[in-house]
Amino acid sequence: MIYAGILAGGVGSRMGNVPLPKQFLDLDGKPIIVHTVEKFLLTSEFDKIYIATPQKWISHTRDTLRKFHITDERVEVVQGGSDRNETIMSIINVIEQDHKITDEDVIVTHDAVRPFLTRRIIKENIDNVIKYGAVDTVITATDTIITSEGGQVIDEIPVRDKMYQGQTPQSFNINLLRDSYNELSADEKKILTDACKILVVSNKKVNLVLGELYNIKITTPYDLKVANSIIKGGMIYD
Repeated sequence: MIYAGILAGGVGSRMGNVPLPKQFLDLDGKPIIVHTVEKFLLTSEFDKIYIATPQKWISHTRDTLRKFHITDERVEVVQGGSDRNETIMSIINVIEQDHKITDEDVIVTHDAVRPFLTRRIIKENIDNVIKYGAVDTVITATDTIITSEGGQVIDEIPVRDKMYQGQTPQSFNINLLRDSYNELSADEKKILTDACKILVVSNKKVNLVLGELYNIKITTPYDLKVANSIIKGGMIYD
């Protein structure tokens, strides 16, 4: 089966003095999370779409979906975890409770605050995760990347042609991801905040899917202004 996991655990600390987590902020007349969920609803391949959010926001999330007439039976709101990877694992645990996970089952995970993903990106994630087992969505780096251990001096300037910026979706064979996560130590689980890195440090290959420059993550007031400009400028394509 093909599952979607929309990660809505953010509290919006970088958004400034706002009354709601960033996923519930208005974007062109609708909460950001509604824009994101609508993109997944357009993809018939998904058997189930899970939205993971902190316990205190579960009721609000359900109310928001109802307000905007999202009543698709595939959509279920569940409690997330203490961090990104724990949230993905929480979704997988719910899947395990509701269905028997097989070696063919995959999950497409995505940030709730990236509302501009396209049908192409979703479809290529599905096709490639079924084929390869793990997929990350990326764009080529346009700026020079600099590494600095202490933030004071340059340690290294990697070759830009080899550099990519990570986006989401990130998609996985469920058993592959779960087994790799369970092999981590407690300290490693705290350090590894990116799900794809769990596989990379385990020497497992992660295939790349090209994203889009406008597939931005809305985390700051500036990002929200850019997102409104993207919508008003009609920059989104299938």
